[in-house]
Amino acid sequence: MNLEEYFARTGYKGSLEKQDLETLTDIFQHHIRAVPFENLSIHCGEKITLELEHVYNKIVRRKRGGWCMENNQLLGWVLRSLGYDTSFLGAYVFNPHQNAYATIMTHLLVKVVIDGKAYIVDGGFGVSYQMWQPMELVSGKDQPQAPGIFRFMEKNGIWYLEKMRRKQYIPNQNFSNSDLLEKKECRKVYMFSLEPRTVEDFRFQCTYLQTSPDALFTKKSICTLQTTNGFRALIGWTFTETTYNYKENMDLVEFVTLEDEEVEKTLKEKFNITLDRKLVPINIKGSYTI
Repeated sequence: MNLEEYFARTGYKGSLEKQDLETLTDIFQHHIRAVPFENLSIHCGEKITLELEHVYNKIVRRKRGGWCMENNQLLGWVLRSLGYDTSFLGAYVFNPHQNAYATIMTHLLVKVVIDGKAYIVDGGFGVSYQMWQPMELVSGKDQPQAPGIFRFMEKNGIWYLEKMRRKQYIPNQNFSNSDLLEKKECRKVYMFSLEPRTVEDFRFQCTYLQTSPDALFTKKSICTLQTTNGFRALIGWTFTETTYNYKENMDLVEFVTLEDEEVEKTLKEKFNITLDRKLVPINIKGSYTI
């Protein structure tokens, strides 16, 4: 494992000497635009493990992506290696279809402290809820970014992340009522406390999320990647490409349904992913919005 190989993977060529917010943001943006948020291993017969060397090998050498426990663990290692003050936190993801937060802590986050200020760095959420910049850990402050307006709210020691989106323009009206589309303009994303966590705190969740028939990740094959002006997503056979602020206060959301033989080609062309095993796409309705 070495940083030069990781930065070759993400294409980052900037400074490694400064532990400031500007450098952190640059490193972070290179990561989310090079490394997909994806759970494809589950749907092609591979096991997802939390060992850092395995994660490094998968993302850096095999040029794959991963979910939060992989992406953010790798980011945490990179930032620690560069001298940043980092720690892991655990979050409970909001389920819009149940209108409730999960009862299991399934989301791993990175907290970074720079000059006494705390920031949340999360490279493992994907789609339109993927932050593009580290977010200052302050309650009630709107933090506008390209994907929309993010905001933390704190109550009794629990922090809540929410996001306000723009209107959506969907040229293919066959998808205007897709269950993948978020209907609310303000969306809860997850809640968390500031209690430091370790990767060990996610062992059970890592197994549960890839084996339980009730888990979102067994119901949908997901691959999403941030671009310079939006994001791409392949969920089952549905490929979407979103362009932020396509018109004033409006995002363009383009949908297409792929044939089986187009899935592998799309993964290679749009996400730079080549799988070792055959993918079996799946998209059971509900529980996931873009």
